[in-house]
Amino acid sequence: MSRQLKSERTRHALIRSAAQSFDQFGYIPAKLATISAGAGVSTGALHFHFETKAAMAAAVEAEASRALHALSRGVQRKNPQALQALIDATHVLARQLRQDVVVRAGFRLNSGALQRSELDLRRQWLDCVREMLRRARMQDAVAPGTSLEDLAAVIVGATVGFEVLGRHSESWLSAQSVTGLWRTLLPCLAAADVLDRLNPSGTPALIGGDGAAAAPAVERSRPVPHR
Repeated sequence: MSRQLKSERTRHALIRSAAQSFDQFGYIPAKLATISAGAGVSTGALHFHFETKAAMAAAVEAEASRALHALSRGVQRKNPQALQALIDATHVLARQLRQDVVVRAGFRLNSGALQRSELDLRRQWLDCVREMLRRARMQDAVAPGTSLEDLAAVIVGATVGFEVLGRHSESWLSAQSVTGLWRTLLPCLAAADVLDRLNPSGTPALIGGDGAAAAPAVERSRPVPHR
């Protein structure tokens, strides 16, 4: 194994170990000795890669940001229908928050006021949602008279709320919770001619077999849009 590859693997192991400690204990109680032990390296090796605990937290947040960017690009590349891609993105995000400790810890760290970060993961997620809603509007998939800013606020508010509540009960981040959100929202926001083609449970090939059950068809009843 080359020295560079070994160094990259050590850095990755440290970031993951740091995420596990931050997720389990919080930023302040997390100990560098515990992080280095979790990565299987000495504290000297830890300080070679990261000068401070704050630098480790920043690295965890950066990895979470990259994962969020990859999530958005991935679902939009694989699903040209923007509104379904948005549904899929919320399911994938919830799954990552359940299963990927780096993403979960990154969001938790980024919401704290103890360490300052140049990243804003929730703003990044808001931008992702806005972009997919703009694409959905261009595809005539959004009901006439619907405010995209209002939709973005509701979707981001709900999903970020799931993330916060999920710290105490993982059920908030379940496929069923996200499906329930979309079964409630879609009759109000989707254009009538695309509603039947949308799956509030997400596209199985994209979100994976993580327990997302197929949902019944979304009911077509909807409020009459204001003109």
